[in-house]
Amino acid sequence: MPVLVATAPTQGRCVKIYKFQLLSLFSALVFLSACGEKSEQTTENIHTDQIIKESAVKHATKHLETRYVCPMHPKIFKSEPGQTCPICGMDLVEKKIDLGAGAYPVIKLTPDIVQKMGVRTTTVEKGQLWKFIKTVGYVSYNERRVKTVSVRTEGWVENLSVRRVGLPVRKGQLLLELYSPEFLQVQKDFIEAQKKDKSGILRKYGDRKESVRPRDHLRYMHVAESLMNEIARKKKPKYRLPVYAPMHGTIVRHNIHKHKYVYNDFPMLVIADLSTVWVEANVYEHQLEWIKRNLSAEIDVKALPGQRFTGHISYIYPELDPKTRTLRVRLLVPNPDQLLKPNMFAEVRIFGGPKKDLLKIPREALIVTGERESVVMDLGNGKYQPVDVVAGMHSHDEVEIISGLKENDRIVSSGQFLIDSEANLQASFSRMNSESATE
Repeated sequence: MPVLVATAPTQGRCVKIYKFQLLSLFSALVFLSACGEKSEQTTENIHTDQIIKESAVKHATKHLETRYVCPMHPKIFKSEPGQTCPICGMDLVEKKIDLGAGAYPVIKLTPDIVQKMGVRTTTVEKGQLWKFIKTVGYVSYNERRVKTVSVRTEGWVENLSVRRVGLPVRKGQLLLELYSPEFLQVQKDFIEAQKKDKSGILRKYGDRKESVRPRDHLRYMHVAESLMNEIARKKKPKYRLPVYAPMHGTIVRHNIHKHKYVYNDFPMLVIADLSTVWVEANVYEHQLEWIKRNLSAEIDVKALPGQRFTGHISYIYPELDPKTRTLRVRLLVPNPDQLLKPNMFAEVRIFGGPKKDLLKIPREALIVTGERESVVMDLGNGKYQPVDVVAGMHSHDEVEIISGLKENDRIVSSGQFLIDSEANLQASFSRMNSESATE
């Protein structure tokens, strides 16, 4: 077999010649084997395999050697001691990484370190949690118990009996009288219509066909039926239109004074009944599945320390606030002593009932970051390992665990942040070394 010789080969040319020689040697060996002759390259193949295996082991061992990293900047690492971090100037510290540890490696701690770190453990339990929402809200008027006093005519205010805000009124109480030329003219038409009944039969005032149109006009002006019958019976008009309180309550808006001219539907007075009030609270998006009507709630007001009010959800608003990502709910709260005032700030606790047969852990044991939720498991014999979990509802000082743990698992409830940080640091080094090994 001819052998190729190059007098001044370049590196790339040498590689090509070497590959050509190997290919030629391999072809010759195959030809000899086909002819039944004994091959003499067995020893050479074994030697070549040993060289390849030794190179792979040496390459892997190289990346398992001790690295020197910056305590403040883990991405800065060197393979030689005695160097400093180019960012902060700190001395690099020794760190040996086990590439087989995985994404969350097992951390080994001696008993004295466990004691110094104050590591405490607890057990994953099965039980029930109460759906409990703690939020804030504001006291407002019960709009179903708020009435605006107005008239459907024009005129001048006279005989005003309520002159300021805050006065209590009773249903049917005379609030004011209004002199209205329109009201006076309609009464005259109504009285005149009573005389045009040609049937000769004495009928009730409301049954006389001749008086239907002016009577309807008086009804439009909110004139009581008793007053219309009195006008028809006495055949004398009233010079002032009386205005009565439509409900029990308190004057909360007062927009008139004596001799003031008011127009049609002008809001003269606003009466509110504070025996019941609304408390509008905000519920976060992840708690919406707990919310339904008639759930009970407790309300505390800082202005009234030591007093607690109870109510229930009477209405759930149909849309969320796009800025706060919360949903408003309305609580109906009895207020018999009228201690709750509109616009008071309130602390609200809504009770959604129990959720049974679930896994739960103390809230302090859960590590929550922007990307994951995890706990640190106690594997025994000083070994600890972070585990990602899926957390559910939060209630008081406990958290539901949907997946990632099982009953009777031991987890760390104090000192877990230091262990998790160490595990993340080792995982970062492992990933960097793996990338270097791949390159």
